[in-house]
Amino acid sequence: MTRPLHGNPRWLALIVLCLGMLMIVLDTTIVNVALPSIAADLGFSETSLVWVVNAYLLTYGGCLLLGGRLGDLYGHRKLFLGGIALFTLASLGCGLAHSQGLLIGARAVQGVGGAVVSAVSLSLIMNLFTEPGERARAMGVYGFVGAGGGSIGVLLGGLLTHLLSWHWIFLVNLPVGIVVFALCVALLPAARGHAHGERLDVAGAVTVTASLMLAVYAVVNGNEAGWTSVQTLGLLFAALALLVLFLGIETRVQHPLMPLGLFRLRNVATANLAGVLWAAAMFAWFFVCALYLQRVLGFDSLQVGLAFLPASLIMGFLSLGLSARIVMRLGLRLPLTAGLVAAACALAWFARAPVNGTFVFDVLPGMILFGMGAGLAFNPLMLVAMSDVDARDAGLASGIVNTSLMMGGALGLALLASLAAARTEAMRASESAIAALNSGYHVAFLIGAVCAAAAAGLSAALLKRDRPARGAQADTDRQGVAPPGKAAATEQS
Repeated sequence: MTRPLHGNPRWLALIVLCLGMLMIVLDTTIVNVALPSIAADLGFSETSLVWVVNAYLLTYGGCLLLGGRLGDLYGHRKLFLGGIALFTLASLGCGLAHSQGLLIGARAVQGVGGAVVSAVSLSLIMNLFTEPGERARAMGVYGFVGAGGGSIGVLLGGLLTHLLSWHWIFLVNLPVGIVVFALCVALLPAARGHAHGERLDVAGAVTVTASLMLAVYAVVNGNEAGWTSVQTLGLLFAALALLVLFLGIETRVQHPLMPLGLFRLRNVATANLAGVLWAAAMFAWFFVCALYLQRVLGFDSLQVGLAFLPASLIMGFLSLGLSARIVMRLGLRLPLTAGLVAAACALAWFARAPVNGTFVFDVLPGMILFGMGAGLAFNPLMLVAMSDVDARDAGLASGIVNTSLMMGGALGLALLASLAAARTEAMRASESAIAALNSGYHVAFLIGAVCAAAAAGLSAALLKRDRPARGAQADTDRQGVAPPGKAAATEQS
């Protein structure tokens, strides 16, 4: 880097980067609460309304790998600033939209900007913080944004829609985006990409982006079109064929978009596979729990947001306060496994939630347990996914793990929603409408618990055994900064 950061400016830069990421994370959930208001104002039908969400997911999921590689080639700072600018301008378009086409188009552009920011932000943080203790603390902050931002989005979306209008769930991004852009220009050092001089693998970029977009399109429309329909199966087959073509291209080009050797790194491969399962479990918890609160217990949008607050607070406490110390004491594998087990237990708790349940006895214990699990697991998962990767491939590795989380969440949610709907339909003849609905949610929660437990098992069995720090390193100081020369926490056996 041309002017590396040291000391406090790095932590300010981290806050700014995480604030930019928070905008992206919020936008995946903040819209859900406002969908009824958007439909009433712009005349969306039930069928077309889904594209307010799907347009964002389609471009976001499709451009993550490309965004990460572009950051490696042309500089992570440059791509982050471009992504923030694009996302902010698209948010203005969403907020001012007075037609269905304009809103859906602006949401698609938002997805592109969000993908670029998500793909390079993690690599920027990893490059800013190279000392193990500080990196663990920094990743704790990033982990809180990633794990807790979704539930914050529900609360914020409910407040803005209730007090102002749905337009403000997008317009609120404008001042935040401007501040983030200006502070990043001032704080982040300008630098060439670590892979500067290499050529962009255009054929690989086109095939993998098209493959991801087709897969996302097939998944998000699977329930509506039918999972065995010609459309869904045809799109999935086309996505698979393009993926195979992409892999063939990557074995032949001199500078591949995704060096396949990355997946020979055991930690990278395991972390991404566990990330797919974890994201499926997390989406099951978040979305199905919100539906249970609204449709079974009768909560309004604001009450739903407040119900998720305990989980968000616990995630924040663990991610921002304890996560770094736990990682430095115990290594990465044990906290990751323990967090995933706690999340599995939380989902299993929700799988028995009754129709006439109460918040204190049937919801709060699961919220607390899931908050603990997410707060423990997210930080070590991201650290493991980046632990064995060279600096020249940091942006790509960041894009890969974000793609794994996004695709795992999208595929998991679509599959669980389909199974829940099938269970509900089967129970309608013998149960009341609400009881049948709740029975479907039980199935989704239970399968989510199995996914989290499977991710825990993979992490325990396949991750390299990392040796926790001893002595002075284990007793990190009150700032969580490790003493020099004691970096045993990241050693791999």
